Amino acid sequence: MSFMALNFDPLGKDNWNFAKVFNVDCLRSSTHLCLPEQKAALLEFKNTISLSDYCVQFISPRTNSWNETTDCCSWEGVSCNQLTGHVIAVNLSGSCLYGSLPANTSLFQLQGLQRLDLSDNNFNGSIPSELFRQLVSLTHLNLYHSGFSDLIPHEICLLSNLDSLDLSSYSSPASLRFDAEGFDMLARNLTKLRDLALQYVDMSGVAVTSFLNLSSSLERLSLGYCQLHGQFPSEVFRLPYLQHVDLGWNQNLTGFLPKTNLSLALELMDLSFCRFSGSIPASFGNLTQITFLDFSENDFGGQIPDAFENLNKLTTLKFSSCNFSGQVPLTMFKLTQITHLDLSHNRVEGALPNHVDQLQLLEELSLSNNLIGGGVPSWLFTLPSLLNLDLSYNKLTGQIEEIQMPNCVQSIDLSSNDIHGPIPSSFFDLVNLSTLHLSSNNLSGVIESNMLFKLENLYTLDLSNNSLLSLITSGNDVNYSSRQLVRVLFSSCSIRQFPSFFRTSRLEVLDLSNNKISGGVSKWDAEGWVELNMLNLSYNFLTSLEQFPGKYLQILDLHSNMLQGPILSTCLNLQMPNPPLFLSIFLISENKLTGNIPSLICNWTSLVVLDLSKNSLSGTIPECLGNASSALQFLNLQMNNFYGKIPDSFMNNMLRNLLLNDNQLEGSLPRSLANCSSLEVLNLGNNKLTDTFPHWLASLPRLQVLILRLNRLHGSLPNSIASSNFSTLRIIDLSGNELTGPLPTNLFQNLRAMKDVPKLPLSEAYLFKTDARTRYVYEYYQSSVNVTTKRLEIELVKTLAIFVAMDFSNNLFGGQIPEELGELISLQMLNFSHNSFTGPIPPSLGNMVALESLDLSSNKLGGTIPSQLTNLTFLAVLNLSENNLVGPIPHGNQLDTFDNDSYSGNLGLCGLPLSKQCNNREGPKPPAPMFEEHEGFSIPFIWKVAMMGYGSGVVLGLSMGYIVFTTGRPWWIVRKIERDWQKKVSFWIHGRRRN
Repeated sequence: MSFMALNFDPLGKDNWNFAKVFNVDCLRSSTHLCLPEQKAALLEFKNTISLSDYCVQFISPRTNSWNETTDCCSWEGVSCNQLTGHVIAVNLSGSCLYGSLPANTSLFQLQGLQRLDLSDNNFNGSIPSELFRQLVSLTHLNLYHSGFSDLIPHEICLLSNLDSLDLSSYSSPASLRFDAEGFDMLARNLTKLRDLALQYVDMSGVAVTSFLNLSSSLERLSLGYCQLHGQFPSEVFRLPYLQHVDLGWNQNLTGFLPKTNLSLALELMDLSFCRFSGSIPASFGNLTQITFLDFSENDFGGQIPDAFENLNKLTTLKFSSCNFSGQVPLTMFKLTQITHLDLSHNRVEGALPNHVDQLQLLEELSLSNNLIGGGVPSWLFTLPSLLNLDLSYNKLTGQIEEIQMPNCVQSIDLSSNDIHGPIPSSFFDLVNLSTLHLSSNNLSGVIESNMLFKLENLYTLDLSNNSLLSLITSGNDVNYSSRQLVRVLFSSCSIRQFPSFFRTSRLEVLDLSNNKISGGVSKWDAEGWVELNMLNLSYNFLTSLEQFPGKYLQILDLHSNMLQGPILSTCLNLQMPNPPLFLSIFLISENKLTGNIPSLICNWTSLVVLDLSKNSLSGTIPECLGNASSALQFLNLQMNNFYGKIPDSFMNNMLRNLLLNDNQLEGSLPRSLANCSSLEVLNLGNNKLTDTFPHWLASLPRLQVLILRLNRLHGSLPNSIASSNFSTLRIIDLSGNELTGPLPTNLFQNLRAMKDVPKLPLSEAYLFKTDARTRYVYEYYQSSVNVTTKRLEIELVKTLAIFVAMDFSNNLFGGQIPEELGELISLQMLNFSHNSFTGPIPPSLGNMVALESLDLSSNKLGGTIPSQLTNLTFLAVLNLSENNLVGPIPHGNQLDTFDNDSYSGNLGLCGLPLSKQCNNREGPKPPAPMFEEHEGFSIPFIWKVAMMGYGSGVVLGLSMGYIVFTTGRPWWIVRKIERDWQKKVSFWIHGRRRN
């Protein structure tokens, strides 16, 4: 009997094909036929099990060869002992088996069975416990992707002879699950186990300490996507025969790598997307058998040890997003077998070597998002196997060297560095190049279109944000129509006219934004863009659009040009026989358009985004827009001159964002908005609306931003609000109205989104979530919301998702400020100024430790300033002026940084910074810090929200580029901030999900 080694797939898709596991032929008996009772059991199983009708159209099930006229030992998938004739192996992988596996199935009568493979079938229901009770002789059991679900029976521990077990799948959510007792019994009783694969099995209830009981003979351990949590025992990495360990994508699994005694047999180690910390021990240099290392997306730190000199079998090394710093180890550039090297998204620094000749097999090199400096060495483009090179978002300087022997590289990304000078002519000899990203550098010189013609396979070209780079077209550009170029991004490149060859190419994406193109888009231009689906001409000097471009256009961005006159004649040929069938995003904001919105625009049924904001449009809003398109999710008409009533025809349950602020709209709020169950942002501020507070909006389950400021709202806020109402609200602005009465305590009790510490990482901190069908919309477009904080009016765009604010200022509210307000610990801005609040300042406000701006001025508040306000260590603006406060001003932390203006108009206050001294010379002492107990040790409560403060600082730091109404728009700053934010977004959304 001969056995062959298992082929192990690091992604867990190894189905342990029995033809590869052992030599089937050598088990077939030449002298003994299959035992009659076992043959009968197999035939009964065949006759009772169901087959998928759809599957059998494409696959021939192994059971097709099973019949009464032949020896069962000769059947496909069946193997027998050559001496006794007993069936010892059944392989029915990928045999279209369907339905449940009965507990009394005749298959379980084969009690001498040693190997059973039911992988890649479509069973349903749970694994029958009789499988484990009756087939106790099993040494190999493979149920990979077999469709079973529910709890794995505890009887699995009866398989004490088991050598290999695979219960994995490759889909989420997990179907099978272990409980703590079941897995602990397995680990203790299966003492012969060498191969254990449980990918996508739900093990969230399993204590990781159970892994200490695994067999010391273990060679392969695959636990990816198992929802493990807690500190993984490092002793597992010391098991003497351990070759493959995969713990990837257990995002709550922590742990450390042992400094010594790592298993020297290790060949594969995948800890990607976990939370391991500490440093990489230098003993890793002893893993001479290692071929695959993936530690991406962990909490490691420190330097990468220079210990790779002896790892001569290593083919894949992925250390992205691990917080590593220091120099790139030079021994990495001597790995002769390496094919994939990824150190992206760390803080490694230093220059690349001047010469490297060992990386002859390297196919992918990613060092993006680091601090690597120096020049771009030419040897990178001569490596014979290199296909993908990514050095983006570093500190590379100097000129790109000329390439002596161009290689077969297909993708180059050198964007967002400080590379200057011309693009070397030899770059255009890289004939296999399909993707070239050189954006956001200081490149200069001229690119002639005929140079691009040499790159016959070029698909994507991004030269954006190189203001000294220009493009010259030649008279032969019409011959370029057969080329492969599909995506061209020339934003901010000082282009003054449309490059002629774009009109005849196969372009689908064209970005010419932030250039100096003037005049109009002619019919000739528009007719040439036949295949175009995205056209960005924003931030130019266009005055007209003669014809709608292309037949398949999905995104048209004319934002911030000089389009003027009536919208119908200047920008839209709305009288065309057929409306655009595919247009999803139409941006024409910040122009000089006048006139009414024609109702024909309601025929554009594919629209997801309609943004006509910041023009001079007037008239009434067409009634049909309220229910124009079932696809419409963003409707932005803010900052125009619309008048009349808001249409009361909203029936669209897809609408997420409605911005009608800063117009002259009047009347009451449309009650039909209650039908918009997906609404997340509603901004109706700065109009002439006359109504009471719209308590009926509380039924919207996703409403996060509600801005009704500067209208004519009156009356009191309702006292009875259900416990679920407004639970997702994060920004509410009712300022500048005529609202009266006390504030209802129920309102503050319901605002759960303002109470909870944010759980989402920055990578997911987008306000808008979407399905795959319209995901590209949110990658391209987010509308803005204006808020006032820190005495500045700012425009939040990308940063809207991490801002939490409440503004009730300039109303007629009265009574005491509710103590429950202090429960809103995520709040960053609170403004209750210019009302008639009485009573003391609630000490509970000291719990709002994320607060950056607090304005309670111009009320009738009395009593002393609570010393608990010293807990507000992120407070940058404090205004308690014009009240009736008395007593000494507390000292400590941020309160020591404010001047007289924060306290003026309170005749009874004393102490610094006021000139009036207190009798006892010092104010009250700050309160003791608040603590929470966690597993036996104390953590200051304020640390729990420290990252919130940091995040809000990022919000305001980035948002300063959007300051409006005070200094105008310094667009060069705005664009730089947008680009910087986009870098972070690209890192967190794409970089963290890469590989």
